[in-house]
Amino acid sequence: MDAIGRKLVENTAAAQSRYPFEFHLLADPQTVNAFALPGGQVFITHALYSRLETEGQLAGVLGHEVGHVVGRHSAEHIAKQQLTQGLTGAVVLSTYDPNDPSSQRTAQIAMVVGQLVNMKFGREDELESDRLGVRFISEAGYDPRALIGVMKILEEASGGGRTPEFFSTHPNPENRIARIEEAIQQQFPGGVPGGLKQ
Repeated sequence: MDAIGRKLVENTAAAQSRYPFEFHLLADPQTVNAFALPGGQVFITHALYSRLETEGQLAGVLGHEVGHVVGRHSAEHIAKQQLTQGLTGAVVLSTYDPNDPSSQRTAQIAMVVGQLVNMKFGREDELESDRLGVRFISEAGYDPRALIGVMKILEEASGGGRTPEFFSTHPNPENRIARIEEAIQQQFPGGVPGGLKQ
C-alpha cells in the first residue's frame, strides 16, 4: 500500500504540495471506509481493503483520498461547518422567544438547513476528489476506470439500507460512476490509452 501511495504522490501534483503523505491500514474488519486528514495522513479500513480486487482499485481509493488532501477539503469543511454553526446560532438567538413555542420550530429549521448546507459541501468535495483521483491515478500509470470498480464495491457494501443522497455527505456510488466516466472522457477524449495498470 505504501509503494502505491508513494507512486501516486511522486507522479502527480501532490508532489508539489507541502504535505508529508503517509498511508495507513486500519484493522477494522466491519467499516468499509477510507478517509484523509489534513496534512497528508490517509487511512483505509481493512474491510474496504479486503474487498478491492486490483492494485488499480487500491490506487483509485488512495488517489481519491490524496485528492481530498490536495484540495484541502477537511480543513475547508471544518471552516464551513464552524461558519454555518455560527450563523445558525445567530438565527436561533435572534428568533427564539421562550414565551412563543413556534419560535422553537424556527430554531430547529435553522439547524436542519445548516446541516444540509454542510452536507452539500461534503458531496461536492467527494465529486472533486473523484475527478482528482482520475487524474492522479492515470498520471501514476493506473487505468482510471479502476475507480469505477471501487464505486461498484462501495455500492455493493452499502446494501439496501442506504440513506438518501440528499441527506448524505457522500453522493450515491451509482451517481459518482457517471461523474467519474465524465472525468475520464475529459482527460482522455480519444479513449483511455493501453498499457495502464489495472
